[in-house]
Amino acid sequence: MNGNDFMAWVLRSPFHGMLSNGMMLITIKGRKTGNTYTTPVGYYVENDYLWVITSRERMWWKNLQGGAKVGMLLKRKPVQGTADVELDEKTVEARMYEYLRHVPQAARPMGVRVENEKPNAEDIARTAKDRLFVKIKLAE
Repeated sequence: MNGNDFMAWVLRSPFHGMLSNGMMLITIKGRKTGNTYTTPVGYYVENDYLWVITSRERMWWKNLQGGAKVGMLLKRKPVQGTADVELDEKTVEARMYEYLRHVPQAARPMGVRVENEKPNAEDIARTAKDRLFVKIKLAE
């Protein structure tokens, strides 16, 4: 069992509470293959959207470019939404400040120094080059 399998197991289990406030499962349909893929992702909520940060090296988000329906297991409840990808580096930089405001414990693993409770701008700019955000609007 790899790390993603373990996270998926916990998020589906009665023990999900220890992770569900910042982790969920997202299910994406491949545009070319039609196969579905489920992966654990970190998220935060702002202005009626779920925001997911991921690495540009990962491949799953490419199926969401231009907008796509996604399924999620959010706090152990199945929900649907529409997702799109934010790739612009300056926008990703700005969003990273919000992400770290909501999830301050992510700064150190991402290599972002925090001084006087403010993330270092150079670290944010460097880190944003390798990241992107997925913006998800939940279905009503």
